[in-house]
Amino acid sequence: MGDEEDKKKPRVLQMVRADGSDNSCITFVLHNEDHTLGNSLRYMIMKNPEVDFCGYSITHPSESKINFRIQTKGGLPAVEMFQNGLEELMGVCQHVLSKFEASIEEYKTQKDVNME
Repeated sequence: MGDEEDKKKPRVLQMVRADGSDNSCITFVLHNEDHTLGNSLRYMIMKNPEVDFCGYSITHPSESKINFRIQTKGGLPAVEMFQNGLEELMGVCQHVLSKFEASIEEYKTQKDVNME
């Protein structure tokens, strides 16, 4: 049953490492993603001074996947930088969402006060 379920699930993330390279240089293939995630995640990861290179490319306009490459300094694991970048980006998105929701509530409150 486990094998059948794995076959039905579409791949979301793949890791590709060149032969002979260590864990400090990895390409992540993100399926069903585009510039929206690619550019913002690249920005978050490049803020880390331990990252030597971070970039992404869209393989072809008709394919909805990106190749996301990270190379770190000093042999640090690229997977760790990828995870940190995702967590930081989620934190930023959560902050923006909470500020947006607070502004909506403030607007509704002011509108109700003005209507009275």
